[in-house]
Amino acid sequence: MAPVEQDALAVREQLFHERVRECIICALLFASLYILCHFIITQFKKHTDFTAVHDDEDAAVNRIALGLCTFTLAVALGAVLLLPFSIISNEVLLSFPQNYYIQWLNGSLIHGLWNLVFLFSNMSLVFLMPFAYFFTESEGFAGSKKGIMARVYETSVVLLLLTLLVLGMVWVASAIVGDDAASRQSLYDLWEYYLPYLYSCISLFGVLLLLLCTPFGLSTMFTVTGKLLVKPRV
Repeated sequence: MAPVEQDALAVREQLFHERVRECIICALLFASLYILCHFIITQFKKHTDFTAVHDDEDAAVNRIALGLCTFTLAVALGAVLLLPFSIISNEVLLSFPQNYYIQWLNGSLIHGLWNLVFLFSNMSLVFLMPFAYFFTESEGFAGSKKGIMARVYETSVVLLLLTLLVLGMVWVASAIVGDDAASRQSLYDLWEYYLPYLYSCISLFGVLLLLLCTPFGLSTMFTVTGKLLVKPRV
């Protein structure tokens, strides 16, 4: 084998091993976040929600909805922790550039984590959370056999109708604002334009809601603390 072919093979092997390492690290990080979020949700969820079920079907529906909510919470927690993780990993690499054991904290891993968080965030916002809500409220179509699949079919149909309704409203709004070829062409570009726009709008709404609720939460905290503490008698 020629030296050029050996070098190319070594580069491909290195890229393969780096890709496998990144996949393993991402899977371990997400599994850790999922387990942590599962304990958090089960801790705050009322115990009667697990016990007061009528049959095995309702229990299975509750478990599926719990899994979807846990997945969404893990993605949200990963999105919150990703920026500090990126900053800390960059500082560690700058402090120890020659250390072999921390070279896995590279830019490819951080870029892959950002892409996964963006993908799972859009999937959770658009599909998983609405599906979990409609799935818990569904009972199956009239005349169909009862079971999990009947609820899945009804939830899928309702979610499809909701998606068509939202897309129709977007088309109408686009036609009202600007009826040109560029605006109509941008409607087909869901992945590059509308999903990042939707993600940014929901993030902005969450930040505004946090800023709105934080003063009331602080005032309530001081009020409750004042009621619990015993004032000294002069």
